[in-house]
Amino acid sequence: MRTQTTRDRWATEFTAAARAHWTPARTLELTCGKALELLPAEAPLLLRALGLLHRDATMPPAQVRKFLQINHVVRLLEPAIARLRGRHPVIRLLDAGCGRSYLTLLLAWCARERWGHRLEVLGIDRNADVIEECRRRTALAELAEVVRFEAAPLEGVDLEATWQRTFGARERVHGVFALHACDTASCDAIALGVAIEADLIAVAPCCQAELARGWSELAARGDPGAFGSLWREPHLRREAASHLTDAMRVLLLRAAGYDVKAMEFITPEHTKKNTLIRAVRSAPDPGARAEYEALVAATGGCGLQLASRV
Repeated sequence: MRTQTTRDRWATEFTAAARAHWTPARTLELTCGKALELLPAEAPLLLRALGLLHRDATMPPAQVRKFLQINHVVRLLEPAIARLRGRHPVIRLLDAGCGRSYLTLLLAWCARERWGHRLEVLGIDRNADVIEECRRRTALAELAEVVRFEAAPLEGVDLEATWQRTFGARERVHGVFALHACDTASCDAIALGVAIEADLIAVAPCCQAELARGWSELAARGDPGAFGSLWREPHLRREAASHLTDAMRVLLLRAAGYDVKAMEFITPEHTKKNTLIRAVRSAPDPGARAEYEALVAATGGCGLQLASRV
């Protein structure tokens, strides 16, 4: 007979406290009547692991904003995940540059508790301290069976071997995610997803600086191009580069055989880095590569290194 541990007692007591606190009236006030995938009384251990519920099971205003954001993320990705559920008895996802693993744990919990489908997630990040924190959170959320982590650089990773090391079998990965991966890290995730022919690639880019660096070099050389006035102003250069980088990524993904949508990820008052690029494997768009080349030529000739990788 299994003896109840201190951890078990805490989980039981915290779950009871959350269910007592989050009455229907409080839940309605929190959700404003919206149908959300995650509710505090139903996912208390997960929300505590993510730092959204306090020790007394309450949720302060700053955490409320994050809570609504993560529910929005699930709503955006669920249609694509539903298609994967129809094709694969076990869905396997890679969270590339997983950071603190919000999405990793969210999707694993929803798959088990909402969708009734086994979903395994591997999170990879080069920061070993972050990986240890992710493992702690995963244990707290009681998801360690289906969520694993590896401290490693994403570049050159042998994904099947890494999957075997963490889950015990070499398996095909069906989806690649990267949320707020900085600069070219989003391109690394895209390139990996294309290389393994992932059914789904989803990235929310951050700090897109590759184009801005190229334009800065053009400005330093005194290039008199039509965009010269933009290249010379650091703020405008960064802002324009951010949107054009994502437009180029969309075109390269379409050329590589994906149906792509760029959409608002979260509302702008939370962060300006609020674009989600969601790509579902389809047929190559025969004109997309030419569109990419035309866009590069029209904006000074600086493209993305991603173009040579997909």
